[in-house]
Amino acid sequence: MNILALDPAYIGGFGLDEALILIIKVVAAFVMLMVAVMLMIWFERKLIGDMQNRIGPALAGPWGILQTLADGVKLFFKEDLVPARSDRFVYKLAPYLSLVPAFLVFTVVPVGGNFTTGDGTVSWWGNTTYLQVADPHIGILLVLAMSSMAVYGVMLAGWSSGSKYPLLGSVRASAQMVSYEAALGLSLAAVLLQSGSLSTHDIVADQSSYDWNLWVTGIVPFVVFFVAATAELNRPPFDMVEAEQELVGGFHTEYSSIRFALFFLAEFMNVITMSAIIVTLFLGGPDGPILVAGVDWLWGIIWFFGKLMVFLFVFVWLRATLPRLRYDQLMDMGWKVLIPLSLGWLLFLGALSIGRDRGWSEAVVIVVSVAALATGGLVLRTAVRAGRVQRQVDEAEEAEEAAGQPAQGGGKR
Repeated sequence: MNILALDPAYIGGFGLDEALILIIKVVAAFVMLMVAVMLMIWFERKLIGDMQNRIGPALAGPWGILQTLADGVKLFFKEDLVPARSDRFVYKLAPYLSLVPAFLVFTVVPVGGNFTTGDGTVSWWGNTTYLQVADPHIGILLVLAMSSMAVYGVMLAGWSSGSKYPLLGSVRASAQMVSYEAALGLSLAAVLLQSGSLSTHDIVADQSSYDWNLWVTGIVPFVVFFVAATAELNRPPFDMVEAEQELVGGFHTEYSSIRFALFFLAEFMNVITMSAIIVTLFLGGPDGPILVAGVDWLWGIIWFFGKLMVFLFVFVWLRATLPRLRYDQLMDMGWKVLIPLSLGWLLFLGALSIGRDRGWSEAVVIVVSVAALATGGLVLRTAVRAGRVQRQVDEAEEAEEAAGQPAQGGGKR
């Protein structure tokens, strides 16, 4: 039970009570995610409809809230097609490689508990435990591993379909993932530098009493993490993987019935889990004021889901308002902006931490660090401009050569 060892319920051993607590947590997390995904799909359709002056779902149930359930039933009973030229085993495996990591990420998220005046624990049947499925020592590394593994589902789905358009979508996914995973990891390192732990529970506890990493780390890691997470989720304006106008339907063009529904489920589940990770890392998770005494743990759940709703709204808002970026803009933002910015800010926070430990003047450290970052940014910008100018010159020369070759050939004839 090493992966569960940080939960106080399992420290003294693992018996029937502890097994029952674990089963309740797993079932509750699974049911909560399934219901949350169903409501999230309805919420996105309804909100975008309001923003675009449309009605949105309105017929299935009150306010159209059962529209997602109706779509799920329809997809479940549709014919399941498998392309003749596909790799059947990989084709069938790919949807699960996208769905399972999304659920596993949510298992390490603290969704409740009193972190304001307590340590975030609750008491069930005489056992002290956390309101999260598991709290491994390497919780954040598990998050990074699962977010990286999810791209395999997309990549293998496109490759195994036996069609060029899904393959193009899956190749875009791998390139996009590599570009933004580095920036996401560097911004996450700033949080780990501040918290000093890989445990999600410890990270939340370190932010108690509104000492949130949002402002402790200087906001920049939060902005970088949010933009990189949006690209990781293939959400607009970074949804190049599913560019319908260019790639028919993206990596899942050849999928139908329940397997298409699994990809659809994984996409929205990833939005919810990544929003929960952002709340955990930067906004203190369940941390918030206890307005009514006696139910401290309940207020943690209320504050957690309140913060979660803010980010879900922002993701829908971005989808309704921003146009899709070009692919070169996508790559430029990842490699030329986010990665250098997150790396420079991490070095800046590291210099501040070392300066405090050694008693250096904080003002001097800030001035020197800012000067170094400004110099590095100027050098990078100069190099990017020089590369762009050189590329334009090379393209002009190639165009002149291509224009001159037919005339020379005609003269020889």
